[in-house]
Amino acid sequence: MLVNRVRLVRYLVRRTVCAASIVVRRAVWAECLLRDTTGENSMMEMGEESQAESDQTWRSNGSDQCQKASPVEATVEPLPNSETLPGIKTEETVISEGKAKIIFPSANEVFYNPVQEFNRDLTCAVITEFARQQLISKGILVLVPGEEDRQKIVVNLTESESAGTAAGSGDASAAKRTASVGEKCEGGIRVLEGLAASGLRSIRFAKEVPGIHSIVANDFSSRAVELMKRNIELNGVGHLVTASLADASMLLYESKRRWDRFDVIDLDPYGSPSQFIDAAVQAVSEGDMAVMAGNSGETCYSKYGSMSLKSKFCHEMALRIILHNLDLRANCYQRYIVPVLSVSVDFYIRVFVQVFSGQAKVKASASKQALIYNCVGCGTFHIQRMGKMVSHGNNSKYTASTGPPVGAECEHCCQKHLLGGPIWAEPIHDQGFVKRVLQSVEHNPKRFKTSDRILGMLSMVKEELPDCPLYHTMDHLSSVIRSNTPSLLQMRSALLHAGYRVSLSHASKKAVKTDAPSSVIWDIMRCWERLHPVKREKLSPHSPAFRILSKEPVLQACFDIREDANPKSRKQGLKRFQENPEANWGPKARARAGGRIHQPLEDKSKRLQNKRKQKLNGPDYGKTIPCKKFREGNCAHGEECRYSHHKANETSKGTDQ
Repeated sequence: MLVNRVRLVRYLVRRTVCAASIVVRRAVWAECLLRDTTGENSMMEMGEESQAESDQTWRSNGSDQCQKASPVEATVEPLPNSETLPGIKTEETVISEGKAKIIFPSANEVFYNPVQEFNRDLTCAVITEFARQQLISKGILVLVPGEEDRQKIVVNLTESESAGTAAGSGDASAAKRTASVGEKCEGGIRVLEGLAASGLRSIRFAKEVPGIHSIVANDFSSRAVELMKRNIELNGVGHLVTASLADASMLLYESKRRWDRFDVIDLDPYGSPSQFIDAAVQAVSEGDMAVMAGNSGETCYSKYGSMSLKSKFCHEMALRIILHNLDLRANCYQRYIVPVLSVSVDFYIRVFVQVFSGQAKVKASASKQALIYNCVGCGTFHIQRMGKMVSHGNNSKYTASTGPPVGAECEHCCQKHLLGGPIWAEPIHDQGFVKRVLQSVEHNPKRFKTSDRILGMLSMVKEELPDCPLYHTMDHLSSVIRSNTPSLLQMRSALLHAGYRVSLSHASKKAVKTDAPSSVIWDIMRCWERLHPVKREKLSPHSPAFRILSKEPVLQACFDIREDANPKSRKQGLKRFQENPEANWGPKARARAGGRIHQPLEDKSKRLQNKRKQKLNGPDYGKTIPCKKFREGNCAHGEECRYSHHKANETSKGTDQ
């Protein structure tokens, strides 16, 4: 299994790769993967920190530890005395998260991001379900604290004759031994955290995820490794977690042999994770799960082999760009991916995938990728598959796809199209796996501090249409025709009345996913405009709004609210989208070499407030810029002109000639 988180800040713009964040930056971000033994699985988590630092300087390699500690969000305990916990100095801080306690040298050296606790909780939940799924085939039943009652019910059902035909009952009844949290499990999963920093994730895995055989917590900084060793000793997980000092890429390449591969690989660099993907897809076991996370890069194409678009659907596009890149890298080694869970969260993205080997399956990868034609005027998008697979009994024929699906101009507003991608065009979630994780968290809500948000997020994921790439947003549709915005229930009802499927998206509050063609979408908006007219006399004849509204709707939309228009997660009031926990809570600057702290963002913003305006009003501003009117001989300001009246440039030109 491979885990990779991608930051989503400006992910799919100039500095976009996944972001979602990025958005796919997220991010993302995230950036994962494999092994060559049939029937075996593994997991990998990938992050976004650069390894350019010398091991003689301190810095945090993991993005989880790249944020300033907050007294509101982080649980800071009184420092234990040296007798209770030997080796902890008075200037150090102990932070608790989940079942782990982590030593941080001081607020000036190491950063902790409590907002990322949701991501670590979600990772623990997914890895637990992954371990449960993989170890049951080996006759091992994982035991999670708080799930005892649920597990007893499952075992009792499998022992009864009526449950003999139930799915999975044979596997559960075949369990001959159990694996508990904190115990070494022979035949369990092997985990690698490539950029561990303080070792927080590795320690949480050891204390919260059952079925673990061993965990390698690696970092390129010798001081980080020293800190990890102390944290491992503090938490009493030395029998499961081993600290390692090595370059993450080299460690992955050295582990690509079948018997050396890891079942779970976690790479979480601060920057782009693209440099680790090639090694990751070779060092992870067969059928592994991967979560990719990464920061937005300078160029999406150079890092991920895909052109990102500045669009309203950029968050989901970031997820699909990461999946495309993972599958592309895996194909080089006759491997392919099967997405399990892909989410856009806060300022990054996380993608969990399973990776398998098979030359025949790899041939079908081209048909799973697609290009995007996005209109620059109305924002309409069209999907163009890159390949086509035709089945003939047990055989399949692979050919190039035909196209394009659009003309030279948009059929709705007569504007040009932008070409983006390739992206992953297949489903981005495994609904069965998502359902199992959701049930596990529902039966044990006290296991994680962020369980309510995990339930809300996974509930929305379970409701999404799996075969409808990308989405529309209500604010964008209404802004194109310059009208007010229909409610989500009204839009969903109109699509349902027209006979199409529709769902919301976890990636955006105002998103609508549907299998309706773009012509139906704009017909619905035309009908809405008739009920809420706009001032057409103010529209330019060449504007997208004028051209769209000048056509008569073919479909007569009905906006009467339907009962099935309101999804279950919305009716139940689940926590689907998190409110900002605090000011300036998003991704912060990279940790500095030597442990120096960045200036607080609020102080920096105050210092730079109105910086441009102050510069424009400065007395010397413009003196280096030649005055155009003076050059033309008609500047009336004379010496009071704020621009330069010097002829040095013109004189030098005359001398050269």
